[in-house]
Amino acid sequence: MKISSQVNTEGFSTEHWYQVGRPALMVGGLLFLVLATVPFWGSGLVVDKLTTLFVYILLAVMWNLLAGYAGLVSVGQQAFLGLGGYFALRLVDIGMSPYPAFIVGALICALVALVISVFALRLKEGEFAIAMWVTAEVIRILVMFDPIVQGETGTSLLAMNQYAPELRRNINFWFGLLVVAGMLGLVLWLVNSRIGAAAQAIRDDEEAAKSIGIRVMRVKQIIFVVAAFGCALAGSLWLASSVTFQPRTYFGVQWTVFMLFMVLVGGLKTFEGPILGAIVFFLLQEFFGDYGAWYLAGLGVTAILFALYAPNGIWGEWQNRKGVRFLPTGVTLTLKNKE
Repeated sequence: MKISSQVNTEGFSTEHWYQVGRPALMVGGLLFLVLATVPFWGSGLVVDKLTTLFVYILLAVMWNLLAGYAGLVSVGQQAFLGLGGYFALRLVDIGMSPYPAFIVGALICALVALVISVFALRLKEGEFAIAMWVTAEVIRILVMFDPIVQGETGTSLLAMNQYAPELRRNINFWFGLLVVAGMLGLVLWLVNSRIGAAAQAIRDDEEAAKSIGIRVMRVKQIIFVVAAFGCALAGSLWLASSVTFQPRTYFGVQWTVFMLFMVLVGGLKTFEGPILGAIVFFLLQEFFGDYGAWYLAGLGVTAILFALYAPNGIWGEWQNRKGVRFLPTGVTLTLKNKE
C-alpha cells in the first residue's frame, strides 16, 4: 500500500521498502563488486556474454517501468535503442570520443523522447502501442537517409578500433555494468517515489488519478523519458560491442518482442522479475538461438502461455505463493495488536 506523508498512520506499524530490502541491496552491492572483477579472471567469451546480458537487463527493466508500473504498453521502444546507437555514431563523426558519445547520445535521445511524448501520450492503450511502432519505423527510414548510415548497408563505428580488442572488451563490460547498476538504482528510486506511486495510480485508473490531483501527463512523460533513456543506453552498449550499425537490426521490432518476453516470463509489475526474465531469455538464446524461426516461434508461444496461465510471471508467482519480497515498493501498513 502506498501512502503519502498526509495519511494518518496512528494504530498502524509502518515498514518502508528499504527496511525490508536492505539485505537484498547489500547482496546486490556485493554482486556488483564481484562482477567488476570478472575481466581480470574470466575469459573473453564470458566477458562478451555478460555484456550482452547487461543489454537484455536494461531493455527488460525499461519496458517494465513503462508498461508494468505506468501501464504504457509500447511496441516501439526499439526506436530509442536505434537512436541511441545512431546519435553516438553522429557524435563520434564530429570528433567526440566513443564512450562520452554513448552517454551524450542517450541524453539527446531522451530529449527526442520528450518531444514524442507530447503527442504519443495523448493516445490510449492500443492506439499508443501502434503509434509507437509507427514512430519507430518512421525514425528508421529517416536515419537511413543520412549518408553516414549508407541506407540498409549500415556502417561501422571505426573509432572503436583505437582500443586494443581485449581492452575494448573490458571497457565495454565495465561501461555496461555501471550503466545497469545506475539505471537499476534510478528505477528503484523512481518507483518508490511519489512519481512512481502516481504512475501506478494512473495505470490502475487514470480518471481516478486525475480526480485526486495527479498531473497525469507530467508523470507519464517522466516515466516515458526515463525508459527511452535506458533503451538508448542499451543501444549504445550494443553498438560498442558489435561495432556495426544497421538500421533494420537496431530498429527491428524483434527487440520489443524480446522485451515483452522477458517481462512476461520474469514478472510484470515487479522489480526483480524483469532481471530474472532477462537471464532466462539469455539462457534460452544461448541454447536454442540457432534454431532461427522455430526459436522465435517458441518464444512467442511461451509468452502467450505465461500471459494466459501465469500472468504474474515466475517471480510474481513465487512471491504470491511464498509471501516473500526481496525488494518491495512503497510502504506497508500493518494493524497493531491492541490489548
